[in-house]
Amino acid sequence: LDNLVLNEKKLHDDLDNNWAVVAEAIQTILRRENYTKPYEALKELTRGKNTIDKKAIHTFIDTLDVSSLLKKELKTVTPFNYTGFFII
Repeated sequence: LDNLVLNEKKLHDDLDNNWAVVAEAIQTILRRENYTKPYEALKELTRGKNTIDKKAIHTFIDTLDVSSLLKKELKTVTPFNYTGFFII
């Protein structure tokens, strides 16, 4: 591993262009809040799309029938801070 060189710009660009990776975290938070059919809601957002960016995720969050506090929490999840491990 000492010989690996990380291309940080490429890594950042790849994450910034693939906001779909936060869909799992959003679904988990919605389940915690007993949101009706969170999988189905996100399926509509993510299926058949070539790219999902920050704007698409935030627009989706804005359409959810949840409190403004929960929307604010959901918008804190990004591809840069979500690692797949999420404590609810």
